[in-house]
Amino acid sequence: MALPQYPTIDPEDYLTLDRNSKNARYEYLDGELRMLAGGSTYHSAIIANLTGIFNRALEDSSYWVFNSDIRLQLSESRYVYPDITISCHQSDQELDDMIRYPCIVIEVLSPGTEAIDRGKKFIYYQECSSIQEYIMVDSQSIRVEVYHREHDGWKLHTFGPGSIVTIETLNIQFPIDAIYRHMKLSETRNKNSRG
Repeated sequence: MALPQYPTIDPEDYLTLDRNSKNARYEYLDGELRMLAGGSTYHSAIIANLTGIFNRALEDSSYWVFNSDIRLQLSESRYVYPDITISCHQSDQELDDMIRYPCIVIEVLSPGTEAIDRGKKFIYYQECSSIQEYIMVDSQSIRVEVYHREHDGWKLHTFGPGSIVTIETLNIQFPIDAIYRHMKLSETRNKNSRG
């Protein structure tokens, strides 16, 4: 019998641990506890660039842009810390330690997180009815994948070098170069690169 890859605890113990932890943050997916690791310089810069892009584009709107410090509750047994979360739901704009009704979730992919961001988390984000777009941003090559919720499923739009990224839910566009400003990346991944 194989042992679980991550420790398992109940949701109440998870919330107690995460709220009282001073040096680490934890995600919780159906009983599995995962400690979050730090990212690379490019990972951090991409998040900062994207946060700036969205804050400027949404400054006169009712949308709030949250960084990875805020916990997102997807269900009673699923809590995550996306790199960027956007919400216009009034209850997400009150003083709390988590949000519950995002319209957009953004994950910046890195070698240590890509499998779960494309796997379990993607499935769980699709199940959250308030999420209209899930965006995955590569930190090893110039590539952005935008999954947009449609009435009959999810539609993928992929953006590469020289593209204008379109976020339909927010009705905004911006050059992909604004995300990857000053970074030395190529169109395709180098298997030896780090994200």
